Amino acid sequence: MYQLAPNIELLFTEAGDYHDRVRAAAAAGFTAVEMWGPTGVDAPATPKDLPALKAALEETGTQLTAQLAEPRTQFMIPPWDHSEFYRKLDEGVAIAQDLGCPRIVVGSGTGFGGWKRQVQLDKLIEIYQKAIAQIDGSGITLALEPVNVRVDHPGSLLDRTSEAVYIARGVDSPFFGILYDLYHSTVESENPAVELENAGDLVAYVQIADAPGRGEPGTGSIDWPAALATLRGAGYDGPIGLEYYPTTESAASVAYIRELAVNA
Repeated sequence: MYQLAPNIELLFTEAGDYHDRVRAAAAAGFTAVEMWGPTGVDAPATPKDLPALKAALEETGTQLTAQLAEPRTQFMIPPWDHSEFYRKLDEGVAIAQDLGCPRIVVGSGTGFGGWKRQVQLDKLIEIYQKAIAQIDGSGITLALEPVNVRVDHPGSLLDRTSEAVYIARGVDSPFFGILYDLYHSTVESENPAVELENAGDLVAYVQIADAPGRGEPGTGSIDWPAALATLRGAGYDGPIGLEYYPTTESAASVAYIRELAVNA
């Protein structure tokens, strides 16, 4: 059985603020949730009342499985000043520790204008080696997320799972892995079985949504029993983030994937 973690940016919004969404998810039987940036530095994340969020997590015994690094679009064209990313990383780690969150999701931004792709990937290795050294001893894992550029994130540098794996291997730390998002991978026409076999134990987290449309599982064309079997067959047994835009009320939207996850 997989532990499912509804994204409280998108799900249980009917309940009100973020801490209320945690309580609503817990009341619906979930033991975990995920979210985007805690302080709302980057859109579409918005600021959270962190003490209230912490209280709701503790009150309900709910695990926060992942939060986003802030800022998200740090690695861009000149002047290549990454100081704000490193400064905010310390703040993000402190928040994650306070909320009991074991993972921070990081990205590539739009890359470095005018540089060859391989040089840019190697530069990301350097950036994240420095980041891992900076947060050494924190117990927090950084999960690098490749995203699709065909629909949702045009202009992003990192759009291939294999390249995220290349970077993770280069960083070479037990506290650095990849986020495998089945939706992004499907939109980019990747073969999940092939990508997951190549990634091996570098998969630090998984998120899902159906494709096309990025709605809840069952609204698109992904074969979900097969997809969960592929995940299990690849050896992934961690939590799965539900990062989708529901087409119906939240509790109804999760019914299908919850039923499948019980036996996955």
